[in-house]
Amino acid sequence: VQLVESGGGLVQAGGSLRLSCAASGRTFSSYAMGWSRQAPGKEREFVAIISWNTVGTKYADSVKGRFTISRDNAKNMVYLQMNSLKPEDTAVYYCGAGRVYRPPYLMDYWGKGTEVTVSS
Repeated sequence: VQLVESGGGLVQAGGSLRLSCAASGRTFSSYAMGWSRQAPGKEREFVAIISWNTVGTKYADSVKGRFTISRDNAKNMVYLQMNSLKPEDTAVYYCGAGRVYRPPYLMDYWGKGTEVTVSS
């Protein structure tokens, strides 16, 4: 599975962005898909994950109620809608694919990331 993120950029606090992740591979629809992020000087952290059939979703407490993960299996796409952005959301966001949807929600494949900067 190859993953390519897009949609990052500079946005003011309180604004919105939608990240997209294009996946290649015939087995895309069988993978759980997720997003993680890494802020400057910090470790990578989990953001959100969605099961292969969209029934299950999980979010980090820091983004719950502001971010929404979704997927379109017909288009091999995953999205992260980010609303009410805060400066602390500034990070490189990575799209991931995992063979199983269960804790600790590990990903087997990662994209190269897209940068999000939220100005105050």
